[in-house]
Amino acid sequence: MKFLKSAALAASLAVFSTVSNAETVLIHGEAGPNRGARAASLQWFADQVQERSGGDLRIDIQWGGALFKDNASVPSIRDGVADMGSVIAVYFPQEMVGYGIADLPVQNPDSWVGMRATDELMRNSDAIRAALAEMNLVYIGTWTTSQVNIGCKNAAIRSVADVEGLKVRGVGAYGKVFGELGANMVRMSIYDAYQGLDTGLIDCSQGYSYAVAALKQAEVMDTYTLLNWGQVGGVGMFMNKAMFDSLTPEQQAVLEETGRDMVDQFGQTITIANEKAIASMQEQGVEIIELPEADRAAFVERGAPFLGEWVESANAAGLPGQALLDEYRALIEKYTAIRDTDGYPWKTGSN
Repeated sequence: MKFLKSAALAASLAVFSTVSNAETVLIHGEAGPNRGARAASLQWFADQVQERSGGDLRIDIQWGGALFKDNASVPSIRDGVADMGSVIAVYFPQEMVGYGIADLPVQNPDSWVGMRATDELMRNSDAIRAALAEMNLVYIGTWTTSQVNIGCKNAAIRSVADVEGLKVRGVGAYGKVFGELGANMVRMSIYDAYQGLDTGLIDCSQGYSYAVAALKQAEVMDTYTLLNWGQVGGVGMFMNKAMFDSLTPEQQAVLEETGRDMVDQFGQTITIANEKAIASMQEQGVEIIELPEADRAAFVERGAPFLGEWVESANAAGLPGQALLDEYRALIEKYTAIRDTDGYPWKTGSN
């Protein structure tokens, strides 16, 4: 009997060893905490990859900057500190200039439309794919911050004129516009904005409703101004190309298909999360401000020159800047028409 038990145990260990050896574990670095809409979407991606691969692939997410901070993600993924990770394009204006097209103020505040346009461009542009390959990177999937808004403590932005003199944390073209309007710009990560607002180091922080909730920033905000301007969409998932190339075609397909499907999943999640975040801010006593149309139009007008600047930067990086911008705008029109005709996929049951 003892022999049979030993034989059974040996057989079980052999099976476990075979399963363990068959599983490929990919380490994903994420600078943000394990809470909020984007964190839920990243976890969904990891769960779906494991399910769709039949357990052949598993994503081990390292949260909260355990492997690298947000401003070190590109070199860390490139050099293999992690197999893959989350990248915010604005922290890498030269390396991620192609992906930065999603951050331009093109008057597209719709999260799903922006993500669909960005995802298709990143997958289908040979020029962008080649530029990423030179950095040992592969694009996997995209998120978005959703609409750019701004939250303040002991201050309120009710018009364009109110920006002047405020200490503002802002990034990308949107941050530059705040600077042109007279704000004193402060370089700071969105993850440090809570402390910045709490201590008075900044008066206002460029924000995104779901992120305000995830980072509990409403605790240190008095007002939150809805700009209805645009979004920062250069937030996504990239992988070390050498690691990606080492996977089987089937494993690569699982990662790419799940990354593509993540757009619809996150589109639904972010829409619901933003609505809940606004309601939660109001419950906490934060005043929600909507700009008059004339002031909103002034922000839009101020942002227009940065489209031309991006084209020049893309050209300098060896990319066909104007052609990419034209293609991106056409994709926005394409998915806007799909949304208007068919509705969002999670409302029509097509996701």
